[in-house]
Amino acid sequence: MAAQQPNYQAYTVVKREGQDDYWLNIGAAFMHQDGDGYNIVLQALPINGKIVLRLPKGNAEEPPKDDVQRAQQAVRNENDRRRGRRDR
Repeated sequence: MAAQQPNYQAYTVVKREGQDDYWLNIGAAFMHQDGDGYNIVLQALPINGKIVLRLPKGNAEEPPKDDVQRAQQAVRNENDRRRGRRDR
């Protein structure tokens, strides 16, 4: 039996003051053969209780890099706005 590739990577996001958030890979999710669910295999547990599932890097369904960067910048801008910061 060939090794199955994960359908998703599992991360926990570590918030860091004054820096970008750190995405720590903690496992993977594999689709059931019948397509009706996933097995999630974790190598660690998040201390905040939140797990983020993302498509593996290089997956054809992954959004274009410039879209991801634009979304990340929008999140940073919103976080700065909430903290009362102006343009850096």
